[in-house]
Amino acid sequence: MNPKFRYLYIAIGGLLLISLIVQVIITYPEVNPKNVLLNALPSLLFFYLAYKTYHEKKDSELM
Repeated sequence: MNPKFRYLYIAIGGLLLISLIVQVIITYPEVNPKNVLLNALPSLLFFYLAYKTYHEKKDSELM
């Protein structure tokens, strides 16, 4: 994975997480767990992509 997209993935994941929190606050008394899960999955995906770009193994460091 290309490490130059790491900050983009973190920014998108953060924005999606903030939008999820705002949605839960707006619909507080009647929070639907199914909608929360469906809105949390893209955020988790982008944070996972950022994690994968950060922990990329470098073969040149081993030699």
